[in-house]
Amino acid sequence: MAMISLYLFVSSGKMAEAKDAQIKNLQADVEQLQDSVKNTQLKVLEMQYFSLENNDDALAYYDHLSLKNPSGYISDKLLETNESKGTNPLVPYEGMEGDFKINKIKVLNHKWILADFSDGKYWGELLIKYELKDDLGVDFTLIDHLLYTRNN
Repeated sequence: MAMISLYLFVSSGKMAEAKDAQIKNLQADVEQLQDSVKNTQLKVLEMQYFSLENNDDALAYYDHLSLKNPSGYISDKLLETNESKGTNPLVPYEGMEGDFKINKIKVLNHKWILADFSDGKYWGELLIKYELKDDLGVDFTLIDHLLYTRNN
């Protein structure tokens, strides 16, 4: 009986040490994951800095309009320019593998948009000035553009 008690005492001590080591490893993993989450949150905040949705001063320009999502509305109006036949009229290049159409849009503030365009193989970017009017019409003016070259 004494031998069994001694064996159980020693083995439970080793189990407790193993569990303590496992807990310390898990705590280190949790701390690493918390740091990773904090870094990701900071990156997201940094990416949102130039965004109409997070710019109260720019959004104030649209207070008199009954738009719940000005950025979405402006993006939709810009995408409507893709509906014209051929290359989008805001893209100053002729498509090489098809028509150039705007794909991605980032409404920076109450005046400017960054947009990506592509014909499926070639792509580029546009800097567009826009004006949202009181009648909810939107005028777009191309400020600058670039077309990436392929190296293959």
